[in-house]
Amino acid sequence: MRRSLVLILLFLVACGSGGDGGEIVFGSHTDLSGVAASFGVSQANGMRMAVEELNAAGGIEGRLVRLVVEDNQYQVPRAVQAASKLIQRDRIVAMVGALGTPQNNAAFQQQLAAGIPNLFPLTAARQMFLPHHPLKFTAYGSYYDGIRAGVKWMADSLGKRRICAMYQDTDYGQEAFEAARDQVEAMGMTLAEATTHKPTDQDFTPQLTQLRAANCDLIVAGVIVRDAIVPYSAARKMGWTGVDFLGTLASYDRSVAGAEGGVTEGLYAMAVVPMPDRNGGTPAMLAWMDRYRVRYGEDPNVGSLYVWQAMFITFEALRRAGPDVTSASLVAALEQVDALLEPVSGTRVSFSATRHQGANTSFLSQVRGGRWVTLTGPLSF
Repeated sequence: MRRSLVLILLFLVACGSGGDGGEIVFGSHTDLSGVAASFGVSQANGMRMAVEELNAAGGIEGRLVRLVVEDNQYQVPRAVQAASKLIQRDRIVAMVGALGTPQNNAAFQQQLAAGIPNLFPLTAARQMFLPHHPLKFTAYGSYYDGIRAGVKWMADSLGKRRICAMYQDTDYGQEAFEAARDQVEAMGMTLAEATTHKPTDQDFTPQLTQLRAANCDLIVAGVIVRDAIVPYSAARKMGWTGVDFLGTLASYDRSVAGAEGGVTEGLYAMAVVPMPDRNGGTPAMLAWMDRYRVRYGEDPNVGSLYVWQAMFITFEALRRAGPDVTSASLVAALEQVDALLEPVSGTRVSFSATRHQGANTSFLSQVRGGRWVTLTGPLSF
């Protein structure tokens, strides 16, 4: 009974104004100092710049937006602590752009019970929108769909037949493995080998030895940033050149492509938005990159663009939600968004009461000359 009363009180708070003094408060937790900090810092910067520009233009219906970002260090316990603080102390109206599959999954129990929507997390795991839940929204195609499409393309276009998987022993890694397994089976083959590792592992010799013994010609890599660089470069140092690696969009990071010594040259990954790049960027992309460089002294990473779109969609929903924004009115407004174009990324999203995944497209990219180069248009399986 006591726990039920607490949850009811938390829900009432969440459906309130989302902050004191007329502010609308959003929260996020990301990695600012852990294994994925190169991604998380860029993400946090993109969110802060979006809020600063919105407030400089007068906010929403005259109300300013406040963003509170907590460091989860890409650790599940830290993510749970961060979510608790954001819900109970900061009284957020929604969580936006939280990083990590296991981190989001762990925070869901308290967050959803408190009535706090989870908007556009920086993970493409299917659990972010499936099974359908009224408070869960995602903007992009899933890891699962991307890997299945990528494996099909690699098999059809490059003749890959000895397909293997190497993945983090996490919820995120499991989805990459399942996608590889299911697509291989759909093509009438069997996954040749699979290995797992911890997100903090630094030595991948046992896994690479096992995969090489299986004579893999394609390795689906359920990895994130650092553990995308190390095993790929280690395979090449071993002299193993007859195998390609295909990462999820979690590998699609500027620091991966620009790794020292060009050690990731040739790595493939699935992507859902273009990498911020001054070579061939649209006018909208270049203008946004210029503003980011003025603000932070460096060019944005793709994490900045993911959350820029997340904040763009959220702000549009806020405008539609009316002057008295609550978690409930924000959700109702999001479900009315249809074919909304975010000009910097060039992507469109649509939602409804029964569909909370904004888009489901992905394309193949490869590291060439220290940068990500798009190889295909939208892929499916």
